[in-house]
This record gives sequence, structure tokens and C-alpha cells, in this order.
Amino acid sequence: MAETASQARKPHHKELIGTVVSNKMQKTIVVEVTRKKAHPMYGRVISIRKKFYAHDEKNETHPGDVVKIEESRPLSKLKRWTLKEIVRKTALVPEVADVDPTSIGR
Repeated sequence: MAETASQARKPHHKELIGTVVSNKMQKTIVVEVTRKKAHPMYGRVISIRKKFYAHDEKNETHPGDVVKIEESRPLSKLKRWTLKEIVRKTALVPEVADVDPTSIGR
């Protein structure tokens, strides 16, 4: 009986699914979550976008990846979420070398 009581008290953290927008910081990603919601007055379905800063310990995500993030204790001024799993990886496109724009038309 005591085991079930301790399992029932396990804290439940919120989870969100979104797209990685930026990974330019060290061990931090910016995840954009889009939610569909009916407009309170007009009833039309609108999409609401919000960005969350999440902790990515191994720097394993790239922009375009779909990830699941989980609520955590405050890790910095803006970071309150941690990366839980990568739902879908994006296809990586190789970077194009910088080309002088004046030499293209010649």
C-alpha cells in the first residue's frame, strides 16, 4: 500500500511538442510551440506561437527538428524547460561556401 502512495505523489511535469528554431547557444535551444485556439469573440481558429528556451545537454538538435520538451526547475533567467526526446530529425543540408556576389554575373 505504501508503494502506491509514493508513486501517486510523483511530480508530473508539463510536456510540449515543438520545432527547434535556434541552437546557436551552448546547451540551449529555442523551441517554437504552435497551438490552435478558437478566437474568444469570433470563433475562428487561430494559431498561437510561443518560444521556449530549453536545455539540451548534448547539443544534439538542429533547427527544424521536432522535439518534446519537459518543464523543469529554473536553469537560468529564461530557461525553464529541458529536452526530453527528439520526435523527428530534419534532413541536414550541407552549408554553401560564401560566394562573392559580384563574380556571379561575369
